[in-house]
Amino acid sequence: MELFYEPRISLLARPDFSEPGHLPVTWLGEGTSGERLAEFAGRLCYMSQANPAKRPTREYLDNIKKQGHGSVLEHANYSLLVEGVSRSLTHELVRHRAGFAYSQLSQRYVDESNASFVVPPAVIGDDALEQRWREQIEGAQRTYVAMVEALMERYGWVTDRVHRRKMAREAARAVLPNATETKIVVTGNARAWRTMLELRAGEGAEMEIRRFAITTLRLLQGEAPGFFSDFVIYVADDRREAAKVEYHKV
Repeated sequence: MELFYEPRISLLARPDFSEPGHLPVTWLGEGTSGERLAEFAGRLCYMSQANPAKRPTREYLDNIKKQGHGSVLEHANYSLLVEGVSRSLTHELVRHRAGFAYSQLSQRYVDESNASFVVPPAVIGDDALEQRWREQIEGAQRTYVAMVEALMERYGWVTDRVHRRKMAREAARAVLPNATETKIVVTGNARAWRTMLELRAGEGAEMEIRRFAITTLRLLQGEAPGFFSDFVIYVADDRREAAKVEYHKV
């Protein structure tokens, strides 16, 4: 059994912008492919490819965020592989629908006999609480294994063994806790990521998803600072990291 104390997030895909030769932009300053794509889309609206204000890409995007013209950020999509998070977290995450796509591990098809679990942030550092939590999840996992075995026998009349396993696992998963670790691929455009991060990295967010949001924010700030530079990470009064944003819901 593996226990996760932090999420594991990997960047899978980023935009690949190909500038059309007949509409060249006068680029200034640094810019990633995704940032250039958003700038190109914004400049197309006003045919300002010559960059009359002489703005570097990231200054241009700062002005876009300031003005609230976030629609151009929707052209840039980023796909992340998220591991080491609980199914409790993903139940909250998938509520963010607009601008997102999700593909999550299926407990009906995947054997959870050796499942991993996510330690709730609230119990980390308290040996007694963590031990009580661990005893509970270990018991749940033993019950899951026993139920799968018993259900495989109960459904012995089902000749298709693959279907029989699915029937057993879909029933036995009911005993697994919300802390069961899951994996999910998440694709979102930059505007959607900003909205999710503003809501889930704040002090009022549930602890695990807040931790996930901070980790995601750091990754995306490194990948495309022009989209996420106005987020500031700080240590809140509860001694945990949180983030606030200058330009709200662009």
